[in-house]
Amino acid sequence: MLGYVDALNAVNEVMRAAIPSLERLADVLGLVHSRRISRSGQVGTYSYTVHGAGCRFVSDNGTEVDVDFAADGSEIFDLWRLRWYGLSLPEPLDVADQDLRTAVRSLRPPLAEVRPGWFSVAN
Repeated sequence: MLGYVDALNAVNEVMRAAIPSLERLADVLGLVHSRRISRSGQVGTYSYTVHGAGCRFVSDNGTEVDVDFAADGSEIFDLWRLRWYGLSLPEPLDVADQDLRTAVRSLRPPLAEVRPGWFSVAN
């Protein structure tokens, strides 16, 4: 779980360095909607694809970080996204949903359940 958070932080740093107008990662949605950047592309060592309320980032080694954004712009994720992150690692980690749920709930803080089954990094 914390590996996903570290990977999400790394994505945030790369995106903000490459696109100085990004104050937070969620701003990528506004840039796509205003057509200032394309819906998919390459930034640094990551390819990205904007979808619905979020974005999927894939590093050059294949590690996948998919995140949605809440109405306030905070980064949120569910067990499905955590599972796909684990499966995309260079040495894949396949964890059962119940084990993921237990692990995520044991990490409060730094994680917070913002609505049933959806989590964010606590401030």
